[in-house]
Amino acid sequence: MKIAVNTRLLLKDKLEGIGWVAYECLSRIVKAHPDDEFYFLFDRKPDQKFIFAENVKPVVLFPQARHPFLYVIYFEISVSRALRKIKPDVYLSTDAYLSLRSKTPQIAVFHDINFEHFPQDFPRLALWHYKKFFPKYAKKAAKIITVSEFSKQDIVENYHVEPEKISVAYNGANEGFKPLPEEEKNNIRNKYTAGYQYFMFVGSLHPRKNLARLFPAYDLFKERTGSDVKLLIVGEKRWWTEPIQKAYESMVHKDDVVFVGHLQIDELQRVTAAALASVYVSYFEGFGIPIVEAYKCDVPVITSNVTSMPEVAGDAALLVDPFSIESISSALELVMDENVRNSLIEKGRIRRNDFSWDKAAEQWYSVIKKFDNN
Repeated sequence: MKIAVNTRLLLKDKLEGIGWVAYECLSRIVKAHPDDEFYFLFDRKPDQKFIFAENVKPVVLFPQARHPFLYVIYFEISVSRALRKIKPDVYLSTDAYLSLRSKTPQIAVFHDINFEHFPQDFPRLALWHYKKFFPKYAKKAAKIITVSEFSKQDIVENYHVEPEKISVAYNGANEGFKPLPEEEKNNIRNKYTAGYQYFMFVGSLHPRKNLARLFPAYDLFKERTGSDVKLLIVGEKRWWTEPIQKAYESMVHKDDVVFVGHLQIDELQRVTAAALASVYVSYFEGFGIPIVEAYKCDVPVITSNVTSMPEVAGDAALLVDPFSIESISSALELVMDENVRNSLIEKGRIRRNDFSWDKAAEQWYSVIKKFDNN
C-alpha cells in the first residue's frame, strides 16, 4: 500500500496529546508493515527520529500550519497538491484535518469535539474554524477512528455520521510509565517539592482541564486536613485564562502549588510514578491518557464522572463531579487513606491491561487496510 499521513504534530521536544498518540501508533504501524510505503506530510523540516523506518518518505509542505487561516491554505492547497502527486491509496489524518478538495480516500482520527459543548473555552477565530470545518471533515471522511465509545457517540449525534463509519481504538500509555522504588520517589520529591508528598495534575492548562475548580478544592482540602501534601502542576500555560488566574490568586495555600511546566517524557514518567495520586478532573475529555499512565505507575487516580473518563477509569478510580469543588476536595481527603490507595492501585493493575499502543496501532491499521487496492 501507499499511505499518506498528516504528521504535522510530530514536533521535536514538543509532543503533547495528539502528537504522542500519532507517534506511538505510527512508529508501530510503519515497522510492522515494511512492504507499505508511508509518505509523512510535515509543515516544517522533521527531526530524524520521526522517520521511523526506511519505508517512510518525509514530505515538507508550506506554510507552517499553526493558525486557522493557514490551516485552510495548508490542507486545501498544499496537502491537496501533495496527494495528487503522491497518488496514495489512502490519506490518514492523525488530528482529523482533511483536505476537502482532494479525491483521495481519507481517514480522520477524531480525538474529541469538545468545542461543540464548551465553545466559551476557545479563542473566537479558532472556534470559527472548528465549527465550520470539523462537521465537513466528519462528512468527508471515508472512515473515522476515535478514542472512546463516548467520542464515537458524540460524533454520531452531533455530525449525523453513520455509526458503522466509526471505529474505536483506545489509547495506550508509553512503556516507560512504571512503578519506581521508594528511593527514586524520594529523589523526585526532593527535586520538585522539597521532599513533600504531592498530588499531580498533568495536561495542557486549558479551561476544560478544570484548574479553576481544582485550585479551590485543594485549598479546601488543606484547610480541612492541615496536610503538607503539595499540588504539582505539569503543563504549559498556553491556555491560561483569567478565571484560572483568579482561582489561583484567590488561594490561601498558593505557595503549596508547584508549577513545573512541560516535562520531557522520561521526566514525566518519574514525576508520575512518585505522585501520591493523579488528579485529572477535566469536565470534558475524549479519552484521558494520564489516567492510564497513572495506572501503569501504581498511582491512585481521581478523575471525573463525565464524558469518557468513567469509561477509561472503570472501577479503578475515585470519580468526582468536576463541577463541584466539594466533590473534588472530598476525594483528595479520601485518597489520603492508605487502604483506599492500596485498593485503587490493585484495581488499576487490572484495568491497565485493557490499554496498549500495540492494540491501538493494530486497530488503526485494520482501518487503513480497508483501502488496499492491491
